[in-house]
Amino acid sequence: MPLFPWLSRRTFSKTPARMPETKASRTGPVVALHLQGRPRWTPRDYAALAREGLEKNPIVYRAVRRIAESAASVPLLMYQGNAELESHPLLDLLARPNPMEEGSDVRCAFFAHLQTAGNAYMEAVEVDGTPRELYALRPDRMKVVPGPQGWPEAYEYASGGETVAFALPDTGPMTGPILHLKLFHPTDDHYGMSPLEAAAFAIDIHNAAGAWNKALLDNAARPSGALVYAGAEGAEHLTDEQFTRLKEELEQNYQGSDNAGRPLLLEGGLDWKAMSLSPKDMDFIEAKNVASREIALAFGIPPMLLGIPGDNTYANYAEANRAFWRETVLPLVGRYCHAITNWLAPRYGDNLRIWYDPDALEALNADREALWERIGAADFLGADEKRRAVGYGEK
Repeated sequence: MPLFPWLSRRTFSKTPARMPETKASRTGPVVALHLQGRPRWTPRDYAALAREGLEKNPIVYRAVRRIAESAASVPLLMYQGNAELESHPLLDLLARPNPMEEGSDVRCAFFAHLQTAGNAYMEAVEVDGTPRELYALRPDRMKVVPGPQGWPEAYEYASGGETVAFALPDTGPMTGPILHLKLFHPTDDHYGMSPLEAAAFAIDIHNAAGAWNKALLDNAARPSGALVYAGAEGAEHLTDEQFTRLKEELEQNYQGSDNAGRPLLLEGGLDWKAMSLSPKDMDFIEAKNVASREIALAFGIPPMLLGIPGDNTYANYAEANRAFWRETVLPLVGRYCHAITNWLAPRYGDNLRIWYDPDALEALNADREALWERIGAADFLGADEKRRAVGYGEK
């Protein structure tokens, strides 16, 4: 069975497969050659950001998962005008987009791609002009092909040494087989900017702190230092034999986690001089927490929700959770609903739209109860006006 069975149903283009574009800086090799105190930051390309961020950093991993899973769990509704539709083929398609995945699985991957790459792509497989299946495509395999006027005229998806070309119709991108949702990028016309890119420095600092801590533990939790030899007059230097013997004893008896805590016996004019800052001097824990808070800020998640201490500006966890849903999750789901409406709804008829159901979200129960209490206490409103104010139709 092929790895991508849905690709086997298409005709591959005859053009040779192109290498995916990268955004690696041209100055990267120059920076790497100057190591005296210069930081070596993660290069700005999808593979490096995903590897150093999502795959190696627990804060980023939890942030991406929390946003993607929360957004994918929001129930979707369909309206024709102001009337809610209980059932519709488009609702069925969104609930079961393809034979291998549920609707929440596809949406979760779609939102995770958006947070990781700043771009998310979805393909609609049509039969006789009607969408039958939906797939979330990996953004690192997709390329935008600009037209003569700068707008996209096609997309190319590379996989397994083959390239699939998706041409966009003259009627516009929203009528084509590919939905491209992207985050704002100030200097790129075709691709979005990932929160990982904005938080890259903080991610590097957090990862470097973890690597330093691991190396320190591997070295028996001892900071770097030097053995200073102050021999008798006329013997200020160790002989070759003494130097070799001292080096072998240090490697065999005092290095590594198995020798943690073993006291160092100095003799013959040897003295230990520390040459690095201790974790306390470096304010090690606070440096990691500051980097973690910057990562959470880039993703729009209150640090309290990720278990990061400090800067808890919310009175409690419930308030921070409501702010996360109101300010991060629901705007993201709203963008998705608008995109799906403009992309797929016209193929099923006029005046159709997809929206989400905020009343089904337990995290916003307190906000909903406060709204009902305020509307219920408004004596100057009639019953039908109150129903409309809380999002319900008239009786």
